[in-house]
Amino acid sequence: MTYKAIIIDDEKPARDIIRTFLKDIAGIEVISECQDGFAGLKAIQDLKPDLVFLDIQMPKLTGFEVLELIENPPLIIFSTAYDQYAIKAFEMNATDYILKPYSRERFTQAVAKAVAKLQGGIAIQPEIQKIIQSADDKDELLQRIAVKTRHKVHVIGVNEIIYLEAEGDYVMIHVKDGNYLKEKTMKYFESHLDPAKFIRIHRSYIVNAESIERIELYDKENYSVLLKNGASLRASTSGYKLLKQILNM
Repeated sequence: MTYKAIIIDDEKPARDIIRTFLKDIAGIEVISECQDGFAGLKAIQDLKPDLVFLDIQMPKLTGFEVLELIENPPLIIFSTAYDQYAIKAFEMNATDYILKPYSRERFTQAVAKAVAKLQGGIAIQPEIQKIIQSADDKDELLQRIAVKTRHKVHVIGVNEIIYLEAEGDYVMIHVKDGNYLKEKTMKYFESHLDPAKFIRIHRSYIVNAESIERIELYDKENYSVLLKNGASLRASTSGYKLLKQILNM
């Protein structure tokens, strides 16, 4: 049986190495090469490969952002120069990786492991979710957020965010040109946005401090946060205290 593969890496030499090594491995057909995450995501959606060789540190969309946006993901082999913390996470979650620079032997081992999983019909979705969760558990502050609406991907810079609003299992991201749903939690955004700029004023709201117009008392010890775009959000008691502390009120 022949399995279809896609290579996604912004460096041509890295793509060439993968293609060269695959020539000596029967049963893998490369059906597409992509040099950025946007093109890679579209290729995965259109071509539905069995296996993807995915770099992590790429412009436009990182490998992690691509994973978040894939529906019914294929098997992933990470091709990465990422840090050791991430590598340990991959090991624990049983998703293979090849750490650049890698040998032909290491590459062959990773592909053999992937083929065994494909032949065994192992469910891929739980592995992908574990990898995404491992990435989410890191304390790095977000610089951008990738969201998908129907068949279009939007990359939102965190400075564009006006406020975030809890929507069940999702979070609504409010920006100047519209609203976007992201399948993350408020707790995730609270821990991954700059706390000096993004304030959790209520269990349902996180506000960009630069978007605040004024704060008004609307009831006994209850406050409304009025934003420059005209939105009015309720602040909880603890949220108001946090506002006072961060804004030096």
